[in-house]
Amino acid sequence: MSIALKKFIIQGTRNCGLSFGVYGMYGKDSTVLYRGVYCGPLRLLAREIAQRLNKVNIPCNLITGQERDEIEGAKHSSVTVEMADVTTDYQCAVIDEIQMVGCKSRGYSFTRALLGLCSDELHVCGDPAAVPLIQRILEATGDVVTVQYYERLSPLVPLKSPLGSFSNIKAGDCLVTFSRRGIYTLKKRIEREGKHLCSVVYGSLPPETRTKQATMFNDDTSDLNVLVASDAIGMGLNLNISRIIFSTMMKFDGFCNRELTVAKIKQIAGRAGRYGSKFPVGEVTCLNAEDLPLLHSSLKSASPIIERAGLFPTFDLLSLYSRLHGTDFFHPVLERFLEKAKLSPDYFIADCEDMLKVAAIVDDFPLGLYDKYLFCISPVDIRDDISVQGLVQFAENYARKGIVRLKEIFTPGTLQVPKTDNQLKELESVHKVLELYVWLSFRMDDSFPDHEVAASQKSICSMLIEEYLERSGWQPQGRRKFLRGAQKLLQEYDESQLRKYFQEVNPGPK
Repeated sequence: MSIALKKFIIQGTRNCGLSFGVYGMYGKDSTVLYRGVYCGPLRLLAREIAQRLNKVNIPCNLITGQERDEIEGAKHSSVTVEMADVTTDYQCAVIDEIQMVGCKSRGYSFTRALLGLCSDELHVCGDPAAVPLIQRILEATGDVVTVQYYERLSPLVPLKSPLGSFSNIKAGDCLVTFSRRGIYTLKKRIEREGKHLCSVVYGSLPPETRTKQATMFNDDTSDLNVLVASDAIGMGLNLNISRIIFSTMMKFDGFCNRELTVAKIKQIAGRAGRYGSKFPVGEVTCLNAEDLPLLHSSLKSASPIIERAGLFPTFDLLSLYSRLHGTDFFHPVLERFLEKAKLSPDYFIADCEDMLKVAAIVDDFPLGLYDKYLFCISPVDIRDDISVQGLVQFAENYARKGIVRLKEIFTPGTLQVPKTDNQLKELESVHKVLELYVWLSFRMDDSFPDHEVAASQKSICSMLIEEYLERSGWQPQGRRKFLRGAQKLLQEYDESQLRKYFQEVNPGPK
């Protein structure tokens, strides 16, 4: 006997109030339902949902790859989609930003939640471009599907004129560019004009720092009334933006500079204007006149239909495949599985390029297949030397001793706010390594026992980064009224210690 569950596909444009509105349908009366879960694309968004529910006395757990905040008596949980528990029965579940099923690297986590969550009602929110695919997937499982469309709550106005001069920047503006160097160049140029101070938001900033930068931008009492950001603002942060200004319509994709996609342009532009804020009408334009045609044509176009959803094999499948081929080397197991896998037209295998690089590293150590699998799915930045060195040291120590202790990097004698962009970049890398340790400690707590040390060091690292952001730019000393938390940490800091720490055991991948 099969039971058809109720599944709702709730689609709408950016700033139409989907996420919290849907979650509020079952969160507003915690006595009505036994258990509910919200699955978001980013820990910032998961944290915001948990905080909102707890604020109105609806106990809600927060569970992400690097965070656990479990509330006594809570029936609801707010999680990052990778942490969705597919073994628990829920009365109501929400998956946000479902169009990410088409993401080549993370799409499989959204597909897993879509097909795996056991819930009487499943509310799936996101871009209309995902509707046909999600309907096909859910109807194939025999579920009852209802599609509801929502319109944007506040208007978005594409401007006919470019920004032209930096002297035309005003409070509430957000300039968008797609490189770390470009962000700091724009920040300094804007502040040199002497009218505005800038918050910055980009992907490699620690999540805590991104949140604080966004909070200061949103705060009417802060001097930081202009935002310079990457496409990291596209999801996960509520921002009081009056006008989005694209400084460029090109982004490096890892191989070359390419024009932004229609979906990316609409996602970023849609952050302008926020219902209920002091900027209820959003505007969008470009820095340069030659970019306006692409902006206007993209905003008039429908986002390309998402045709396939990502999949990735479970460890059990890979373990069986390993036994069939008589090897516990993870790289060849994963590589052969990917080559041989056959899928229906609605699915694709996730991009495993970075995972294969990590597999090649951990295969050098005498580890079990499951341990190698954990290291391969861990949040290591394979393009960051310090992050890779941290992974190598953790894996080697774990293989040799079965336990990995974490020394304090930041002590009273080794603290100072970075003075250059390169020192800042090193600090961002160290934060990634500390996050990697925290992630591993949640999954192998006996072997990575220094969770509290890592969490504390991570907080200090974030404070040093925040203090650098306050000091950087062209603002006069007297105008700084914000962020004094890190000043007590100002002692001697030598960036060479950061690299030395992660090179003590092994200088890099073999």
